[in-house]
Amino acid sequence: MSSILTNSSAMGALQTLRGINSNLSKTQDEISTGKSVSSAKDNAAVWSISKVMEADVKGFKSISDSLSLGESTVAVARQAAETVTDLMTEIKGKIVAAQEDNVDRAKIQTDIGALVDQIKSVVGAAQFNGLNLVDGSNTTVDVLASLDRQAGGAISTSSITINAQDLSTGAYAAKNVFGASTGVSANGDTAGFQLDNTTGTGTIVIDDSGAAFAAGDKVSVTIGGKTASYTVTADDVAATTTSDMVAVGLKNAIDALGITGLAVDYDSGTAGTLAFSNTGANDLTVSAQFKNAGSGGLAALSTIDVSNAAGAAAALGNIEGLIQTSIDAAAEFGSAQSRIDIQNTFVGKLSDSLKAGIGSLVDANMEEASARLQALQVQQQLGIQSLSIANQAPQSILSLFR
Repeated sequence: MSSILTNSSAMGALQTLRGINSNLSKTQDEISTGKSVSSAKDNAAVWSISKVMEADVKGFKSISDSLSLGESTVAVARQAAETVTDLMTEIKGKIVAAQEDNVDRAKIQTDIGALVDQIKSVVGAAQFNGLNLVDGSNTTVDVLASLDRQAGGAISTSSITINAQDLSTGAYAAKNVFGASTGVSANGDTAGFQLDNTTGTGTIVIDDSGAAFAAGDKVSVTIGGKTASYTVTADDVAATTTSDMVAVGLKNAIDALGITGLAVDYDSGTAGTLAFSNTGANDLTVSAQFKNAGSGGLAALSTIDVSNAAGAAAALGNIEGLIQTSIDAAAEFGSAQSRIDIQNTFVGKLSDSLKAGIGSLVDANMEEASARLQALQVQQQLGIQSLSIANQAPQSILSLFR
């Protein structure tokens, strides 16, 4: 049956053309945007996943910036620690020279003072964006290192903790701790002597009568290149004879070193007294060093005084511990900087992988889109031709009325 009200052929052709035009429009969008999924209506699930991943990429970009900032901060601190180590080595050379009697110890002491001032300058200037890791103003610093997303969608961050190193020389208060010892230095907070092989003897007296000990004060003894130390506790401070408590603790630490031929005797009848004797085959240099609680890691530099023979001997042992402090600081910062660098490289690779994953989800296949565009354009032309033919069908009805 022919009808002028209903043209089934035209409706079919129109529906086909609409589908072709819709596909053509979608293909053209893919080509213009470069994405097969550019909005939620294209594919809600894939679009949601891609947006979460894109947000993570943004987060990792911020983390990369944080790691770069942290690496620069640690690099400054490491360089400062290495410079301090070099300066400390120069100081040691001056101290060694002062062991000779036929030298001008006063001028050597002046040179040492100048080097100590330079160390203070280096430590004070070693800051990056206002953060100083070597002046004792910080204990730990966290560097944002990762963005961790759990399977359930929960997200958290993790950090790399940098341990600050105190290389400051301040907050030192002389207490004349070794004032009664053999070979004391000018302020009585360092002591030193040599134990000759077989018959050498010496005495270190720990005295708190001039200025009371505080919890956290530290007494160290370096013997033949090995160091033993004892940190004063609150119980020691509360005791009637604090100096005896410290002397016993220090004796136990020295005994634990296991130095061949060395004997350390404690006489309870003489407050805080440790008697050293050497029955071994080698000479042993002994030096004692006191450090205030809360004072800088290199505060004992202020106790170095080579203007006399006793002070020069004490300084020779003390400088070893101070050099080791700066070396340990540089090593700590070097390790932290290496870790940050590794993490920064990993974050960069992870971001690239996420970007590649996002691309595989939403990016259009341009070769396929190009071929599909050509086919749809041909289909569109054929659809228009088909609709035109279908629209001509009612014209044949007129012939029935002629």
